[in-house]
Amino acid sequence: MPGGRRSRPGGRDLKQRVRTARGRKSASTRWLQRQINDPYVAAAKAKGYRSRAAFKLIELDEAHGLLRPGLRVVDLGAAPGGWSQIAADRVGSTDDNPTVAAIDVLDMESVPGVRFVQMDFTDADAPERLKDMLGGPADVVLSDMAPNTTGHRQTDHLRIMALCELAADFAFDVLKPGGVFLAKTRQGGTEADLLALLKQRFKSVKHVKPEASRADSAELYLLATGFKG
Repeated sequence: MPGGRRSRPGGRDLKQRVRTARGRKSASTRWLQRQINDPYVAAAKAKGYRSRAAFKLIELDEAHGLLRPGLRVVDLGAAPGGWSQIAADRVGSTDDNPTVAAIDVLDMESVPGVRFVQMDFTDADAPERLKDMLGGPADVVLSDMAPNTTGHRQTDHLRIMALCELAADFAFDVLKPGGVFLAKTRQGGTEADLLALLKQRFKSVKHVKPEASRADSAELYLLATGFKG
């Protein structure tokens, strides 16, 4: 199981350029060039992490103490498995005693210590399925869910906020007192009603942006700690 608590990868090599191939859109070329020159992508591959997103959770855990041995964790929007890997490693989840439950509409290769279901979290049956998989109240609910982007900023914001609200409703239902909720959102502000509700239900609520998030990305994470039950 990959481990370690170093949040930053090694130094960056000289940037490489990707030529625009016939039939490839310029946006795809820019994405490929960004991947090639991203030190977190290379570091994730070297450490055996499923994705560069693993470093985001590592960094947030180091800064805020989200994960520790024995906790039960739910990972919403888990594929390809970077967060599930880190969560299972840090809470000590094993195949014999799995304490991490994960869900995604996309398939995901098995992760040691993680019970996974390929299912749309917006399906009415998804919350109960996750509860059955978890086998008890959760200590941490993680959501890295994000909709497919349209390129229209306000539409994309509304879509990701809708997922964030669903994740929060699930967290209210499954978390034990003292629990943690961490969810992806976007710059532009969390909807006032959701933020007010979270502040009623948790002792601390704030926005955080790990260094592993790309500088040009509009993503933020909403961190709520100390669930009041």
